Amino acid sequence: MSGKAKLHYFNGRGRIFFLRWLLAAAGVEFEECFLETKDDLVKLQKDGSLLFQQVPMVEIDGMKMVQTRAISNYIATKYNLYGKDLKERALIDMYVEAVIDLNELLMTHTFQPADKKEQHFATIVDKATNRYFPVYEKVLKDHGQDFLVGNRFSRADVQLLETLLMAEECKPDILANFPHLQSFKARISNIPTIKKFLQPGSQRKPPLQEKDVPKLMKIFH
Repeated sequence: MSGKAKLHYFNGRGRIFFLRWLLAAAGVEFEECFLETKDDLVKLQKDGSLLFQQVPMVEIDGMKMVQTRAISNYIATKYNLYGKDLKERALIDMYVEAVIDLNELLMTHTFQPADKKEQHFATIVDKATNRYFPVYEKVLKDHGQDFLVGNRFSRADVQLLETLLMAEECKPDILANFPHLQSFKARISNIPTIKKFLQPGSQRKPPLQEKDVPKLMKIFH
């Protein structure tokens, strides 16, 4: 288990999306081993690779790591994306946890029944524009710095950018009333490692389509 990190998950975004983004932002190459069938998942479960019987799982530094937040913390610490001290780390954690809450809404939209989609979309827009984005807008406005925490690039910047881009996929004008977030998005998107990850042909995955849902259900249920 040496060499490149290896990510085990299905060929899509899901809960491993943060991990791809963090590795890419750190300029770290990684391999992916996609689960194509239920048997692929069962094999990992039976050979003891999955501590809690679930993916994502990342092979890195001789470990088979599970639990997305634990893996994210490890990667962020290893590649200096986790602040310079305990207070900065606390801020990063708060900002990231809120991003994850919004991201959960965005990721689950495709799975909503047809009669629930409109209400779910309204909930996404309401929480994004009234609860989450105003906080990040104010932070950036008040401290006038390029990054969210300590004026240095961190996992909070990476994960906020990812969610901003996903929100725009859901509603293209969702940042219309947030000029500082618009500037932040443009600035972070132009960091060389992230700019590379945003190019066509990278390991970034497209949004999940409804046609993909039955295949995922067969793998995980």
